[in-house]
Amino acid sequence: MLYGEQIYGPRYDHAQIHQKELFMQLLRDVCSSIPQPEYTFGRPKLPLSDMVFASALKVFSTFSLRRFTTDMKMAQEQGLIEKVPYYTTVARCMENPELTPIIQELITVTSLPLASVETDFTIDSSGFGTSRFVKWFDHKYGKDKEYRTWIKAHLICGVKTNIVTAVALTMTSEHDSKFLPELVTQTAKNFTVNEVSGDKAYSSRKNLQLIGDLGATPYIPFRKGTTGKSHGSVMWKKMYHYFEYKNAGFLEHYHKRSNAETTFHMIKSKFGDSVRSKTEVAQVNEVLLKVLCHNICVVIQEMFELGIEPDFFGS
Repeated sequence: MLYGEQIYGPRYDHAQIHQKELFMQLLRDVCSSIPQPEYTFGRPKLPLSDMVFASALKVFSTFSLRRFTTDMKMAQEQGLIEKVPYYTTVARCMENPELTPIIQELITVTSLPLASVETDFTIDSSGFGTSRFVKWFDHKYGKDKEYRTWIKAHLICGVKTNIVTAVALTMTSEHDSKFLPELVTQTAKNFTVNEVSGDKAYSSRKNLQLIGDLGATPYIPFRKGTTGKSHGSVMWKKMYHYFEYKNAGFLEHYHKRSNAETTFHMIKSKFGDSVRSKTEVAQVNEVLLKVLCHNICVVIQEMFELGIEPDFFGS
């Protein structure tokens, strides 16, 4: 194990050099918490924890399912899985809708080692391309048109380490604002939230008041034409006057929002800005697995940078 090893030289270099071996160890630790469904009838299935492990490792590798088989053999040799699944078995696993809440819970679990580090958070959304296209006939121009569909990911992350604390996905372009309460509330269950920053898409009295009720300060700019009338939201009136009369101070906090864009860049540049899966369920699970892989990589980086212990379950 490398957890307690003495490190010399640039910490980032060591984190990258040892990333894959540590990733597999930490992923195994996280997946060990997944309970095995009760066996009823038919051929006994491979352990669910092994299948989630395989699915996440496949996304981490960025290889096709066939080329990814070598990584699974390596994992078996290290005692991380019981049996190497056939590549089509991994594909079917990712099409299982029961996997979605499990991965979302693992995303939360992998953020916990940084609960003592992150107090300021930012929220944003971004799209991941798919292989599916929508076609229609445009009567105005008299010809067929098409566009590629994409999955929209809404996430909230810490501004220091870019750890993702909560995520929600949609298959259509739904407005960002309505996802803020769910993401911020989920984060507040495990983290002390002092600040939440976001762009104008999240600007509403309901959102600002919810953040204030959680004991945090919202740094979300106001749309043109809005006024400071509270209409029942004390936080709206308070932040409106801060925005108007101490704009420089407001913007100093607001610009932490750029860390959300950095987080999406980290995920997409490392694990791809599109998905290979064909069905909607598999596409959702694939994006969630990208976020899960990102979180584990962040934890590995902070093991070297901050010396944190990767204790996901508070043992």
